[in-house]
Amino acid sequence: QVHLVESGGGLVQPGGSLRLSCAASGRTGSTLSMGWFRQAPGKEREFVSAISWNGANTFYADFVQGRSTISRDNVDNLVSLQIHSLKAEDTAVYYCVIASPSGPALTSSNVASLALYEYWGQGTQVTVSS
Repeated sequence: QVHLVESGGGLVQPGGSLRLSCAASGRTGSTLSMGWFRQAPGKEREFVSAISWNGANTFYADFVQGRSTISRDNVDNLVSLQIHSLKAEDTAVYYCVIASPSGPALTSSNVASLALYEYWGQGTQVTVSS
């Protein structure tokens, strides 16, 4: 069983930065891709960012490209997402995910598909407001 716990959410002013972290426990397998999705009120869950098991490949949604960085620590089973220049539209619940062990490797074509991710955290609220 895999357990994901996100942290780092909260209230941030527009233009500010935050760092989300996710600790994975259980039979995580450091050879699996990890990432982040988010869901704003009244909207569908959407892909934010992902990182391959060895950190060699990273993926970002257009709306965070250039102002965010995803990283991972396979020793401590952590994945982090730093976002700068936060906007009100970044307000959402952010979810940590781990890709399915039986799924295909992440590519730019499939990385945004929710179906590729088997394990989900409970989410952490990020609110961007003055």
